Amino acid sequence: MSIVSAQHRLSTAVNSAMVTTYWEVGEQIFKACGENDRAEYGKRLLEYLSKQLTAEFGKGFDKSNLRKMRQFYCTFPIRDTLCPELSWSHYRVLMRINDEQVRTFYMEECAKAAWSVRQLERQINTLYYQRVLASQDKTAVVKEIQTREPKPEYEKIAKDPYVMEFLQNQPDTHVYGGKYK
Repeated sequence: MSIVSAQHRLSTAVNSAMVTTYWEVGEQIFKACGENDRAEYGKRLLEYLSKQLTAEFGKGFDKSNLRKMRQFYCTFPIRDTLCPELSWSHYRVLMRINDEQVRTFYMEECAKAAWSVRQLERQINTLYYQRVLASQDKTAVVKEIQTREPKPEYEKIAKDPYVMEFLQNQPDTHVYGGKYK
């Protein structure tokens, strides 16, 4: 249906813009204070940026999130390797994986199979990468995932609180069930 297709394109465009923006913010923070903020300058810079960005753009720019944006840049230093199909929430999960090869595998599989964030976490927690490597019948492992956890229907953009913060929209408590951060 054309409406669902338009919603999906909009979601992809917003997520891609948000991911690119957070990568660029992370790059600027990295260039200004390196990989960590142990130095007094780095701490002050994060505090300053947090206050300025929060005042201008609202939630989502506390020091913790700014550190995550810097970590995002450090984890994925080549912007062209980012997948536009993945959201900021996907990348926050992927950043927890230390092994670059394993992380890249999950990123590519997630984009290819259109996994939700919950599906990505499940595949990581059930060692999907290791099961695929160890299996004689890799196709069976892939089919098992589709059988046990079918692809979700289109996830509506309005339900992602990170997107709502990025767009500076106020949450609708009916949509979030009062659980919006």
